[in-house]
Amino acid sequence: MNHSRLNVILEKLEQRGLKQMLISDPASIFYLTGRYIDPGERLLALYVSQAGDHKIFINNLFTVPEDLGVEKVRFADTDDFMGLLSACIHPGEALGVDKIFPARFLLPLMERCGASSYQVSSICVDEARACKDMEERERMRAASAINDKAMAQFRTLVREGMTEQELADQMLAVYKSLGADGFSFKPLVGFGPNAAIGHHEPDHTRLKAGDCVLMDVGCLKDSYCADMTRTFFFKKVPSEKHREIYEIVRRANEAAEAILKPGIPLCEIDMAARKVIEDAGYGPNFTHRLGHFIGLEVHDYGDVSSANTTLTQPGNIFSIEPGIYVDGEVGVRIEDLVMITEDGCEVLNHYPKVLDIIE
Repeated sequence: MNHSRLNVILEKLEQRGLKQMLISDPASIFYLTGRYIDPGERLLALYVSQAGDHKIFINNLFTVPEDLGVEKVRFADTDDFMGLLSACIHPGEALGVDKIFPARFLLPLMERCGASSYQVSSICVDEARACKDMEERERMRAASAINDKAMAQFRTLVREGMTEQELADQMLAVYKSLGADGFSFKPLVGFGPNAAIGHHEPDHTRLKAGDCVLMDVGCLKDSYCADMTRTFFFKKVPSEKHREIYEIVRRANEAAEAILKPGIPLCEIDMAARKVIEDAGYGPNFTHRLGHFIGLEVHDYGDVSSANTTLTQPGNIFSIEPGIYVDGEVGVRIEDLVMITEDGCEVLNHYPKVLDIIE
């Protein structure tokens, strides 16, 4: 058990008047124990409490030989595992549960255990995970470094007449050759007008001269996720309009990154990028928030949007990904991951952002 991370969560629970919590999110359990278990339809729960009587409930199907630093409660499919779980909960006290705890377990637990009330308290774990410690920062740097190298290789794979799917199909081998463990998400590849479709999944559209080539890609390394987008143009110099759109998006990306430091409201970061695009007359064509938090999951809790007034903190890692999308014509998105440091910001991606024409 990572006790420094656990202590942060316990402090956040205490601030909300909670003395105990059940954590069932496999990513959050990995965050605390270093062991990832996908339970499928079976119960997986980590019980933590201010009293220190922490326990993890694991079905016998799953092999967990190592010492996790917490008492293991093993059970078979035919055991009364809800009885085992309810017996560990302190009666008469409120119980925190996380947002993904299945109703098929929560409702029977509510009938059997003596908790005074039940509160969704994922925020206590989410906020802890949002501030990466030094080990996590290094893993995010490593994943992003691989993504930079991979983008350089993806660019060389682009050929006239190939399909979006053919390009996407070659990406996993590139990642593996660079030391990645796999994808953090399925690659998004858009040629020409398809790049204007939000989160377009690659299909059998063939590349032709003059198309833009949007690649939104990410790898997984040591359980941490990378994510980056670059937009290229193929063979022909883009039109004046398309060059202008590209430069507007690049300036929006850089304007947001220029103000990053601790203590900045996330909504102001969104505003910095959005203003560049709005002032250029393309406000309606920027159709999404500026960014999302990332770490053990591609979309960790937290975002960079006009609605989020939360202040940035050291260890926050999130994307900066402005875009302009003109239906039926062109789409441009430029995305970096950034990390708030103790006195400023570190941009984790270093692949160039100058307009690039693939010959």
